[in-house]
Amino acid sequence: MNVNNDVFCINYKKSLQYWADIPPTVDGVLGGFGFISDVDIEGSELFLKALFSSDNPPSTKTALDCGAGIGRITKQLLLPHFDLVDVVEPDEKFINSIKEYVGEQASKLGTLHRVGLQEFVPMRKYDVIWNQWVLGYLKDEDLEAYLIRCRDSLSPTGIIVVKENVTSSGKIEKDSTDSSVTRTFKQYIRIFKKCSLKRIKQCKQTNFPNGIYPVYMFALVPNHKELEQSLVKTTTALNNSCKIAQNEMEL
Repeated sequence: MNVNNDVFCINYKKSLQYWADIPPTVDGVLGGFGFISDVDIEGSELFLKALFSSDNPPSTKTALDCGAGIGRITKQLLLPHFDLVDVVEPDEKFINSIKEYVGEQASKLGTLHRVGLQEFVPMRKYDVIWNQWVLGYLKDEDLEAYLIRCRDSLSPTGIIVVKENVTSSGKIEKDSTDSSVTRTFKQYIRIFKKCSLKRIKQCKQTNFPNGIYPVYMFALVPNHKELEQSLVKTTTALNNSCKIAQNEMEL
């Protein structure tokens, strides 16, 4: 998969340049598809409420909106459910528009991180980390590293949500205009597994118009069994290395 990204040449500078010319409006951040915003939020709301109704639901203390734009998801989805919402957004005019767009709920905004996800390091524990229409701007290796950082920044019952376009062609597709890629469903599943993340829920967004990419929502939690096995392997390898070094010293 890294070879694919080399071919498609995801370029972070070019992506920033593209978004720098986009107006800070709902229609702008949705690429001219502002008319789907209400339906999108309705689907996300149903998904989030299903997570709250699960056997091991996330708390409602702190959420993180990643690639927040002007705060559309922050305002319409996360702030009504969480005590505090942090945001991550690299574009200066977008992040400067968030407080005004959010309006009376701005008091529940936490830290506004102006940084790309490839460089973002979470500084607190989160109950829900929401990623939507943003992961296609990350190279595979950066996406994996980012998801691992998110995984390690979850509260005990925390959940990572990924809501992204997937290709219907079965192949990765490039948008050279904004330097992004649309991955396949199987590619996302492989990446989640590689990051020791387990799917506890997934569903397809409904009621979107024809002619746009299918959109899937995934709820992810740490796969503790895989993490423990990895730790055991690492510990065993370190112990073996120490034994070899000790034997060499004795010789």
